[in-house]
Amino acid sequence: APQLLGQTLDDAAGEAIDKGARLLGIPYPGGPGLEALARDGDPTAFDFPVGLRGRGPGLDFSYAGVKTALLYVVRDLGEEGTTARRADLAASYQEAIVRPLADRLMRAAEIHGVPAVSIGGGVAANGRLRHLVEEGAASRGLRVAIPDRSLCTDNAAMIALAGAERLALGLASGLDAAARPRWPLDEAAALADPTHKPGRKGAKA
Repeated sequence: APQLLGQTLDDAAGEAIDKGARLLGIPYPGGPGLEALARDGDPTAFDFPVGLRGRGPGLDFSYAGVKTALLYVVRDLGEEGTTARRADLAASYQEAIVRPLADRLMRAAEIHGVPAVSIGGGVAANGRLRHLVEEGAASRGLRVAIPDRSLCTDNAAMIALAGAERLALGLASGLDAAARPRWPLDEAAALADPTHKPGRKGAKA
């Protein structure tokens, strides 16, 4: 059964990308535009904070701080300065979002001794994240499986597979099941707390 090892304490990675992209004048959805802009930028140009960096062996992550940091940098640079540094801002911000995901995935693989890793969801379409995961897996002798970019988003195949896997395990829900925008990855948490709640480790759990 799936076991939840780490999660965001606030914004989801995709949410942070979209919000940061909006600050840089990139239309929604921000992921593809931010990645394209970042290709011409320097990911070390701005030292954006990485949430929970250096705070013990935990596998959780946080994006509220980096989003706020980008807001302040854009404000301080002004419109002209931001326009001149957009590519560097995009590359540095993207790095602060995707590197923690790759780092914690590799740490989880080491802690639990698994032979293979995979990523999924909308942010898994990000080329920089895919590169970091492939690079980290290769250096550790891990197999890596990454879906085609066309499947790294909300899509019918994803929902259908999740439903088929649950049905195969004999799990079913009635029509009165509580709606939940973000369902926990582990069944125990989903059954123990089946309704959407705001706050720390609630909505994003």
